Amino acid sequence: MAKPSIDIIAAYFKKGADVEISSNDDGFHGSWYAGTVVRPPPDAKRSSAKVVVEYKTLMEDKAGTRRLREEMELLNLRPPPPPENRRRFKSSEDVDAYYNDGWWEGIITDVVGKDKYLVFFRGSREQMEFKGSQLRLHREWVYGKWVPPFEPGDELQQPKDEKLPLSAKVEPIIEIIEHNFSPGELVEVSSDEDGFEGAWFCATVIENLGGKYLVEHQSLMDEDDPKPLREEVDIWHIRPRPPEVGLVDRFDVLEEVDALYNDGWWAGIISKVLKNEKYSVYFRTTDEEMKFMHADLRVHQEWINGKWVIPPKAEEL
Repeated sequence: MAKPSIDIIAAYFKKGADVEISSNDDGFHGSWYAGTVVRPPPDAKRSSAKVVVEYKTLMEDKAGTRRLREEMELLNLRPPPPPENRRRFKSSEDVDAYYNDGWWEGIITDVVGKDKYLVFFRGSREQMEFKGSQLRLHREWVYGKWVPPFEPGDELQQPKDEKLPLSAKVEPIIEIIEHNFSPGELVEVSSDEDGFEGAWFCATVIENLGGKYLVEHQSLMDEDDPKPLREEVDIWHIRPRPPEVGLVDRFDVLEEVDALYNDGWWAGIISKVLKNEKYSVYFRTTDEEMKFMHADLRVHQEWINGKWVIPPKAEEL
């Protein structure tokens, strides 16, 4: 979520307001939980002010008698998206799936029947089956607006019962397909360290260590030795180089892209189309918006179960 303005803070984070809450804790990246503001920020002029919230579905005690309360930064809060009309989802669409009492960001990998879908979760590398009633289109709350925006007919015309959908209690149904990388193969590697989420760096495989790989970076240098950085990465943080998808003359607003920045490719969303082949790109992991030349962008692709998946908007170009 982008840094909220004073007007947004005053409008959406009053005492008693419904909110959705995200967490930076390990294992909770990409999830949003329903909650209520218990104590609003003491100073609405400071976007860094803390807010006390109470979860609607998470409990503080094992008996389930007290709802969990936490002090959160405003960057971890947003208003709940308006209820939507039921819709059919398509393969490769970004969605939120209601699972373990919260909404988790994933991507549709297959339509497996009437109103049933396979959803792949990037963080845990798991794939599960959900009903359409347990899914919603994934949206980002950016500068006080929903991205992608709600179109006419999206929102329910009649008030909806605020009950949350039944949480899926299922195990992963498809084993993740592993890809074996050979010494000398060109790859991209990622990191879970703070400040590096959503970035992929070019590297070369040096050795297969059995479940892990020793790689040598092409652009990152070792801090203790003026040589290319070498490190061990597990199978969750390595992938082949994305294939070329043809010449893209122009990117559109809301299209997912990778931007070349600080020696790596960072996943973002086109927020503005500027003059002279320039674009503004919004990065959800850092809540920043930056400008890039067309030549420094590429179509965003996801490596899922041994296959490359292109988001629908980019696929249509």
